[in-house]
Amino acid sequence: MLIDVDLESQCGERPIRVGQARCYFTAPDLFEPDDIGDGYVIGDGTVPPGQEGQARLAVANCPERAITIDEDDDDEEGD
Repeated sequence: MLIDVDLESQCGERPIRVGQARCYFTAPDLFEPDDIGDGYVIGDGTVPPGQEGQARLAVANCPERAITIDEDDDDEEGD
């Protein structure tokens, strides 16, 4: 499972993200704030085992819908 934050989306002339900080308050092991309070994924976005619920909670609590989860991104080498 991978998580991602869309930093580029626009709604008209303004960025879609307004930095409400819900992601790193709901999933502090997966997100961290930058210098101005916008949330960023920690590391490469891989969700460690046992943290899937936090990832889904962050998605559900993002009012801008800027966080996505790739549920299919598992270790495919065994396939």
